[in-house]
Amino acid sequence: MVTTMTATKVSVGTGETNADASADVRGWRELLARHADLTCALDRALQAGHSLGMSEYEVLERLAELPEQSAKVATIAKSVHLSQSALSRVIGRLEVAGLVERHMCPEDRRAINVRLTDEGLERQTEARPTQRRVLAERLHAPLVKSCEPVASVDD
Repeated sequence: MVTTMTATKVSVGTGETNADASADVRGWRELLARHADLTCALDRALQAGHSLGMSEYEVLERLAELPEQSAKVATIAKSVHLSQSALSRVIGRLEVAGLVERHMCPEDRRAINVRLTDEGLERQTEARPTQRRVLAERLHAPLVKSCEPVASVDD
C-alpha cells in the first residue's frame, strides 16, 4: 500500500508549516525593506537640508526632548537603538560640529554625559519638519523598494 504526502511540510522540531514560514519571512522582509526605505529617505533629506544623518538627528531629538537636554551615553544608546560604539561615533561627529558637548557625569565619574548645545537645539528644531515630512510621506505609504531622493521643498 502506497500513501501520498501532502504538499504542506512541517519543519523538523518546530511544527511550523511552509505556509506559516513563508508568511513570516515575507513579513520580515517587508519590515526590513520599509526600514531601509525610511532610513535612506531620512538620511538623504536630513543630509541635503540640514547636514545631518538620520542617527545624528535622532540623538539631537532625544536630547532636545529632555528638560535638561543632557543624558548619559548609555541612556541615549538605549533610546536610539545604536551600539555603544556606533553611538560614540555619532556623538563624535555631533561634537566636532558643535552640536553637543561631552562632560563627565558628576554622579558617576566613569560615565559620560552628552549635552545639547544651543546650536544643536537650533539645528534639531530646523530639521524636525523635514524628518516629520519624510515620515508622513513614507511610513504608511506603499513600499518604494528603492531609495529615490526625497523632493526638497525647493523642487
